[in-house]
Amino acid sequence: MEFLVVALGGAVGSMGRYAIGLLPVKTGFPVLTLVINVIGAALIGFIAGTVNNNEASLYKVLFWKTGVCGGFTTFSTFSLEAFTLFENKAYLYGGIYIFLSVACCLAGIFCGKKLSMLIC
Repeated sequence: MEFLVVALGGAVGSMGRYAIGLLPVKTGFPVLTLVINVIGAALIGFIAGTVNNNEASLYKVLFWKTGVCGGFTTFSTFSLEAFTLFENKAYLYGGIYIFLSVACCLAGIFCGKKLSMLIC
């Protein structure tokens, strides 16, 4: 049953990522991947702030954290895009991209956890 819960969450996350990737944003900077990762970080922070230690929470964690966030966030894409920016000698963009990705995703987790405390 756990595998099915993760698979369903992964499908939801992957479809969400694909939908955001279809937005008509054309820049030399991978802004959509950054946005996806920040949203995913805020979501995983929110989930982490709402977890209880019971069986219902296990399925909630498997669906949302492992499935949805795992299918939605894009660390491998982030890594490839950062590498490609450096490979193309866009060092400033590469450095900014890495910094913003890490800083904004940490901020997203912080905000998600704070939001979970306000709501739950």
